[in-house]
Amino acid sequence: MKVLLPTTLSWYFVRQYGLNFLILLAGLLSVVYIFDLVELLRRSSKFEEATLPLILIMGVYKLPEVGQLVFPFAILFSAMWTFWQLNKRHELVVIRSAGLSAWQFIFPVVLGGFIIGLLFVSVINPFSVMFFTKFEKLESQYLSRKSNDIFISEQGLWLRQNHDGGKIILHADRVETPQWSLRDVTVFFFSADNVFLQRIDADTSYLEGGAWNFKNSIANVPSLTPQLADNVKIETSLTIGDLKSSFSSPETVSFWKLKDYIKTMEETGFDSTPLKIHLQTLLAQPLLFMAMILLAASVSLRLQRLRGGSFLILSGVVIGFIVFFTSSFLQALGASGQIPIFVAAWFPSIISLLLGVGAMMVLEDG
Repeated sequence: MKVLLPTTLSWYFVRQYGLNFLILLAGLLSVVYIFDLVELLRRSSKFEEATLPLILIMGVYKLPEVGQLVFPFAILFSAMWTFWQLNKRHELVVIRSAGLSAWQFIFPVVLGGFIIGLLFVSVINPFSVMFFTKFEKLESQYLSRKSNDIFISEQGLWLRQNHDGGKIILHADRVETPQWSLRDVTVFFFSADNVFLQRIDADTSYLEGGAWNFKNSIANVPSLTPQLADNVKIETSLTIGDLKSSFSSPETVSFWKLKDYIKTMEETGFDSTPLKIHLQTLLAQPLLFMAMILLAASVSLRLQRLRGGSFLILSGVVIGFIVFFTSSFLQALGASGQIPIFVAAWFPSIISLLLGVGAMMVLEDG
């Protein structure tokens, strides 16, 4: 009969792992922040209004979104570091001599990884979305100087852009892809002083040659009779690539709002497959974090028989690269419709978990 791991000992492992995780995460985020800051400073050199304090704040706003990418690596390396420390101090030898197996003292750490995964999905992701939204607003205002704003809601597609010293607001009930033609379109024209000038209603509009082209349209000018206005064109700096990127990126959608946003995208006519993959990938994060810890344990617990710290670092880099590459590759296949969404989102976590369990079953003889 297996001896149960005492509660005090379990908390000791969890504290050790939690402390190492926070230290390593802070180090990785610091490196990411420095690189982002250098890039933002390079971009801001062309704009006088982009001051150093503003760039520092923008770097902070962008950090949580980029930081999500390093989370699995922080989970992996902190677990390897923790088990390596326990091995180096011969604490695991003492625990094993008391009749405890590796599965028993790994379990608290694995459970801690699962809890971090739940917090990552439910708290950290919405927090990073909130900050990244603020970053995009500052980026649009001070660095890119975009003249176009695109928004999608239950009412359809909304677009605002500058036009002849004023601005226009375009609304379409539906968007038909891959042609990217707009259906049931309404365009409102305003002066620089926000005075309403006219309205155009059209059955169809499409983007071609740097302009919105309207078919079967009617122009409504205040105090004048509505008139047919065929072949109306409105110049724009938007491209089809801009439209695709505006709605395929999930960075500005919180986990708690993804399901409703996917429904809105489908009702409007957009392809929601990338968003569905992103949602399922987030749901699989706790499982992936558990797998990272098991893979770390399968390497770290036998370091005394191998090559020590250098082997630890090399193994971590190799494992992290393989998991990251596999996940990115499957998600790309899923987004293109070549494999099911479940396979694209969940298989990296499931395969990593099975590999971790299998490696521990082979290596653990206690």
